[in-house]
Amino acid sequence: MAIIVRTKDRPDTLRRALSSILDQTFPRWEAVIVNDGGDPGTIELLVDEHADRAAGRIRIEHHSSPRGRWGAANAGVTATTAPLIVLHDDDDSWDPEFLAETSGYLRTHPEEHAVIARTEVILEEPRAEGLVETGRYPLEDHNAEVLLTDLLQFNRFVPISFLYRRELHEHLGLYDASLPAAGDWAFNLATVALRPIAYVSDRPLAYWHQRPTVRGVEGNSVHANDADHRFADRSFRDKQLRAYVQASGLGLPLYLTEGARVEESAASARAEAIHARLDEVMQSLRSMHERMDRLEHDLSRTIDTRVRGWVWRQKQRLRRR
Repeated sequence: MAIIVRTKDRPDTLRRALSSILDQTFPRWEAVIVNDGGDPGTIELLVDEHADRAAGRIRIEHHSSPRGRWGAANAGVTATTAPLIVLHDDDDSWDPEFLAETSGYLRTHPEEHAVIARTEVILEEPRAEGLVETGRYPLEDHNAEVLLTDLLQFNRFVPISFLYRRELHEHLGLYDASLPAAGDWAFNLATVALRPIAYVSDRPLAYWHQRPTVRGVEGNSVHANDADHRFADRSFRDKQLRAYVQASGLGLPLYLTEGARVEESAASARAEAIHARLDEVMQSLRSMHERMDRLEHDLSRTIDTRVRGWVWRQKQRLRRR
């Protein structure tokens, strides 16, 4: 089994990731750390810290200049020949049973290309004492399995939860290194197009660590580089659409686009009608408020007049006495 760890200048989270790997109860693995243009000395020192426990199972691939997220992933994949592969991002972590349960599932289900572990999102923020957890929640816990219809909208699982057979790369190719982000989504779509992917169990075994407020090298790409994700989403969808048009023509996309335009126009008309009705309601409310103000003013004057009349009558009685 090959564990691919991409990293660049994040020693603190990389140390946590290495501990997560070394804590696995499943012992038959090799890890390739792809240092994508970061300081080589720092990586070497971190690996040396764990030399005894690693027992030669960790090696490093240094890149003198960055190749990007998916270029680095491909370098790790091609540096091994293991039949099972998983990407372990340098800021994520596993339950100690992750490898044992996921590899066991694929061993007993030879017809499956891959398997997913239930995932918890762990929110954290940097403080003086280090990264501190501020909350957590389950990711996509409502799905029994991942279907193609699910992934067409957006990615439903992340690399830290996904163990798959190397034969997928032989069939589908490597990750799309032209994408600045979402290369895993593109690969996952191609995988699920072959068959749905099951969850190994209902127990969370993978932990996706997020730091929503952090930018720069220590941030998560979904927060710190959200523009890359938006571009990758549009770019990949456009690439697939062009491939479809070249093979099958413009007919279906034109038909669907016209249908979408008609629906958008109808939705816009409904929205305008709702806004017009809201304007009428607001105008009625304003008129009602004005009437209430006038009524309150008239009532106040009536009460004042009656009070003044009562006082005048009392004074007259006192004078007569």
